Amino acid sequence: MLAGLLGALACAKPEAATLQVRAGERIGDAIERASAGDVIEIERGRYVENLRIDKPLTLLGAEGVSVSGDGHGDVIRVASPDVRIEKLIVRDGGGDLGQQNAGIYLQPGSHRAIVRECVFANVLFGLWIEKADDVLIERNLVTGMRHRLSSQRGNGIQLYNSQRARILHNQISFTRDGIYVDVSHDARFIGNEIHHVRYGSHYMNSYRNVWQGNDSHDNLGGLALMEVRDIQVIGNRTWNNADHGIMLRTLQDSTIADNISVGNARGLFVYDAEYNVLRGNLVAGNRVGMHLWAGSYHNEVDGNDFIHNGEQVRYVASRDVQWGRGGGNFWSNYLGWDQDGDARGDVPFEASDAVDRMVTRYPFVKLLDNSPVMQTLKMIARQFPVMRVATIVDEKPAMRPHHADWAQWLERGKPRGESP
Repeated sequence: MLAGLLGALACAKPEAATLQVRAGERIGDAIERASAGDVIEIERGRYVENLRIDKPLTLLGAEGVSVSGDGHGDVIRVASPDVRIEKLIVRDGGGDLGQQNAGIYLQPGSHRAIVRECVFANVLFGLWIEKADDVLIERNLVTGMRHRLSSQRGNGIQLYNSQRARILHNQISFTRDGIYVDVSHDARFIGNEIHHVRYGSHYMNSYRNVWQGNDSHDNLGGLALMEVRDIQVIGNRTWNNADHGIMLRTLQDSTIADNISVGNARGLFVYDAEYNVLRGNLVAGNRVGMHLWAGSYHNEVDGNDFIHNGEQVRYVASRDVQWGRGGGNFWSNYLGWDQDGDARGDVPFEASDAVDRMVTRYPFVKLLDNSPVMQTLKMIARQFPVMRVATIVDEKPAMRPHHADWAQWLERGKPRGESP
């Protein structure tokens, strides 16, 4: 029995210690003294040092704890799994794009890292996450080097070859791209707000991810999803972006549902996208509601609202595509009727005609919109099939919008504030 008790005591893990760092002391010294699993509590103050964490530790800052890299390198580099960093102000990292300096760099193998409630200020990249799985990045504020041109900044959160990440409720601004994702699967991006960047999100070659409940506004582009399969884009809001609200490029087997895209140059830009579901989206007040191109067939597009877009659909293809096979889409410029009272139009809606194609090629013709000449041309185009162009056809469009609050979103989509 004694031998067994001694063996159990020898195998027992030592209890984690809590180390205190006082103002004027060095956090790096505490990291060197600490054992795996210890907690380092940091007193309020400004600490100028570049930290390297090479063992499982928790860094916990009091209110007003600032860690400055003094313009050099990564402010904090994590080189161990199971590291937790909370409530620090991480600032003044290096500005070398070639070295990809970051506020916090999670290097390969830094699995299960947690970065929570930190503020990143004047950093090139906010968080750079490389080959680190199961990380949690939550409720952080990231502001990039706003004095630089967009192309000379880093990304707010960069995720490369890292699986099952959770990127939740962060606020990102004045970086190059807000969240950049490459070869990273089974991740969750929920409740983030991104503004005054190039692209709110920039996805490449990443599968089975969820992008839900995020806001992306006042950027060059909102969501840019490219070379992607099996992604769920649900309940996001994107407005007042200089180009697209949501870009779907080379996208398959995905669901884009219940999103709001208003006040952008293009509400949705769909290029080479097939076998996807687009359902329940509000596309309103954009210069072009949806730009559809490069053989984007075989998509289920139903139950969406296209309201007061300058051009509802810009369609570049050689044959008609049928939308609205279920309940139908709502089109604010539909001129048909509902004689049988089933809330569905009795005549098909065609999204574009020869006159619309002419306006696309020669934008100055838009000055004559709603004039008697343009209305006559539209009537002639409908009467003579030889002038007909390939278009989107909604056989029985919805007679009422699915979104009762569409007018409030139109107001929000009006441009304001400074550019990215």
